[in-house]
Amino acid sequence: MKMITFLLVGLIVHVIFFVSIFDIYFTSPLVHGMTPQTTPLAPPASRLVLVVADGLRADSLFTPLPDGSSRAPYLRNVMEERGTWGVSHTRVPTESRPGHVALIAGFYEDVSAVAKGWKENPVEFDSVFNESRHTWCWGSPDILPMFAKGASGDHVYTHTYPAAEEDFASTDASRLDSWVFTQVKSFFQSAKSNSSLRASLLEDQNILFLHLLGIDTNGHAHRPMSKEYLDNIGLVDTGVADLVSMVEDFFDHDGRTAYVFTSDHGMTNWGSHGAGHPSETLTPLVAWGAGVKNAQKVTAAQPYNDGFLQDWKLEHLQRVDVNQADIAPLMASLIGVPFPVNSVGVLPLLYLNNSDQFKAESIYTNAIQVLEQYKMKMAQKKETTLSFLFTPYQLLTESKQAEFFHKARILIQLEKYDDFISLCRSLISNALEGLVYYHTYDRFFLGCSVVLGFVGWTSYVVLVILKTHASLDRHPSLLNQNRSHTLARLCICVTVVITVFLLIQRSPVTYYIYCLLPVPVWYSVLKEYRTLTDLVHSAPSLPLWKCLGYLVLVAFGIELLVVSFFHRAMLTVGLAVLSLWPFLSGLFGKAKFRSVSWCLGCLCLAAFPLMPVVGREPNIHLVTCAGVLSLFTSACYLWSALQKAPLHLTDRQQFITQMLHVAVCAYVPSLTHSSLQQKQGLPLLNQIISWTTLASSMLVPLLSSTRIFHRLLSIFLSLTATYLLLSTGSEALFPPVLSWLMFVWINIEQEAMLAQGVSGRQELSTIDFSANIDITKIRQLKLDDIRRSYFFVFFIITAFFGTGNIASINSFDPASVYCFLTVFNPFIMGGLMMWKVIIPFIIVMCTFETIQVATQLSSRSLFLIVLVISDLMALHFFFLVQDYGSWLDIGTSISHYVIVMSMTIFLMLLSVVTHILTSQRLILWRKRKTHFP
Repeated sequence: MKMITFLLVGLIVHVIFFVSIFDIYFTSPLVHGMTPQTTPLAPPASRLVLVVADGLRADSLFTPLPDGSSRAPYLRNVMEERGTWGVSHTRVPTESRPGHVALIAGFYEDVSAVAKGWKENPVEFDSVFNESRHTWCWGSPDILPMFAKGASGDHVYTHTYPAAEEDFASTDASRLDSWVFTQVKSFFQSAKSNSSLRASLLEDQNILFLHLLGIDTNGHAHRPMSKEYLDNIGLVDTGVADLVSMVEDFFDHDGRTAYVFTSDHGMTNWGSHGAGHPSETLTPLVAWGAGVKNAQKVTAAQPYNDGFLQDWKLEHLQRVDVNQADIAPLMASLIGVPFPVNSVGVLPLLYLNNSDQFKAESIYTNAIQVLEQYKMKMAQKKETTLSFLFTPYQLLTESKQAEFFHKARILIQLEKYDDFISLCRSLISNALEGLVYYHTYDRFFLGCSVVLGFVGWTSYVVLVILKTHASLDRHPSLLNQNRSHTLARLCICVTVVITVFLLIQRSPVTYYIYCLLPVPVWYSVLKEYRTLTDLVHSAPSLPLWKCLGYLVLVAFGIELLVVSFFHRAMLTVGLAVLSLWPFLSGLFGKAKFRSVSWCLGCLCLAAFPLMPVVGREPNIHLVTCAGVLSLFTSACYLWSALQKAPLHLTDRQQFITQMLHVAVCAYVPSLTHSSLQQKQGLPLLNQIISWTTLASSMLVPLLSSTRIFHRLLSIFLSLTATYLLLSTGSEALFPPVLSWLMFVWINIEQEAMLAQGVSGRQELSTIDFSANIDITKIRQLKLDDIRRSYFFVFFIITAFFGTGNIASINSFDPASVYCFLTVFNPFIMGGLMMWKVIIPFIIVMCTFETIQVATQLSSRSLFLIVLVISDLMALHFFFLVQDYGSWLDIGTSISHYVIVMSMTIFLMLLSVVTHILTSQRLILWRKRKTHFP
């Protein structure tokens, strides 16, 4: 009962620590209640056409063909004759939703959306579509609905194709773009006969939005250098040319239409996106039409040293780069709608073809719009902070704001527009910095509270371990009881003071949790005063050098694991060091063959962290080789088991069946890959085999014997079959190599126990998972068990990052799930990839379960050691969490903390699953007894 209570308390504490970073670092920076700001002068355009070619790289559009011609001749002509062009610099994550939010709403995806998911609108925000009079959209069902549902009123109209059309195995995904262009053509044809629709189109401040997903889908399916991807660019170029002609004809060439062509993100050479590679963050921007400056010839060197201008043969044209969020104020300025109130973009004046007065008034509107956000944020923070504790942002105090308006008034009267524009840009910069200042105002206070709770909890767990396994005085004296009562009164007083302080500041409920949690945690630590003093008194009798050596090694090992999150090669270093363990510990003399096997297994596994995370080309032949290696490993495993104990007929039949199944699953990816290359789609039989294998992967092992060798072999074969179906290359070799090392680990731990003279050692062949361990044989922890726990944590981290499946946000290859489905479905695809990541976890967990049973270890005590190790890592990562810089930096810092914090919770749940997987057995049929009269 005490163990269950402790686990529940530990679970709650870790959930609080886990959630805390979202309150400290990732709350929404958006504020509401600002007044929309509009430029008072008449806009140059009545309508705007926005075309977003999803997944289009800048170099793919701008680089000419070998013969000097362009694969997008119409857009090339626009750039050279009648428009302004440049590169739109996106931010990580280079995904469709955050890219479109930046383009249309003017701010980079709210980081609080990480906690809520990127479905529709996790936070309310304004957009150019919302501010328009009417917006008509055509394209993907994944993008369009979020802007329609986020708009006030009913003036954003969406036209989408079925989600099933987004099929990576289709003969040519460019049909998605053809569908959009066809629908737009039908729309204008119907507007000629529909008077109400025509009247709406003839109004000003309208937007037409075309979302073209074909290029992105072809890039995922065939790679950006493929004929399908490049031909799709030509199709889009032709479609844009026809679109412009159609729009101009409908509006009688009134010269009041502005056009913006861009992309939400690029794509890597291996067909993925999400991270910060230049191929993902450099996207094209071409603008032309009403209010846009014509192409400008340049003679001097341009201020861009990235080397692309020469490759693109565009060094003679003025290039105007922007940040992706700058496009939203550009579109708002062109058609005269209010700037999106949450926009952080800066109007790119070099795109505007208008008077200096219009440019000055537009950038002034931009500055006031950002300043409104700042003033609202400051007011909110001032209301919830005690006046004597409130410290305003010094660069933009009320006096500084008044000074700005005074200078601005003088400059605009003197018509010094260049100075006026420079002043407005300075205000925008200060206002954006001020927004960050007030958004992070309480961060230090909350961070200290969480760290205090973290340290207290870890100290308490260490005390629990010492009380359980050290010969210390566990009987509280009267003096100790009196001290405990005094400590309790002190804690109550501290709780009252903190609560009153938070009440006065009108703090959120979560603040109470983070600030009050350290009180009971430290009370639990300090009331063990007697245990602490006994530990100090008994220190001289302890093997201090040995204890100190273990602590130094564990500290070094924890830091190695922390560094491995940033540099996967450190896992290789760690495995190389672990390979020497039998030689350094003296086990080599007692178990030469197993020691050599351990060394070779560590060195073979060490090769995987050195392999590239991203950019790997599919190599189905390696998947087939992995299947052969798995069968060979299984045969060796089976031979070893037969040396110890004979197999029953049913077990022998099951293993033969499972090995044949692995052989089939090793061939299915090759057959699927061949079929997709020939554009024949996913074979139905392959799909049936894949889903059946997945569904039965956790049930088939339950049919085998619960003897250690038999059950582990069945688990390995079942999980390997699924892993092969989810593999595209070298990562398929990871499970058999990991399983080999885990098998050696089980055997060598038996030798380590024998070397330590631990009584009650059992032969592995005689151990049955289903047999209850005699509680009287559960031994006390020894220093060597810290090493076992660290090995477990190390192998869990290696299982997670070993093949780089999710070490980088853009390492996911859709080809990994093609044996199961080819139609785009983020939830099913994400679920399959998560299962692929979990499979190595289960292999390690089953191994640790075996070691625990075989070495008579207390699962509670081992868990506490693992808890301390993971909490120390989590505390380290807590200090590394950040919400500034690129999205790659932000995502990396939060993912590291989440991974380690989730580890303990996840391992608790996974340990239950692996316990069932190893110890339970399903009996589908029983032999009927024969009764004789």
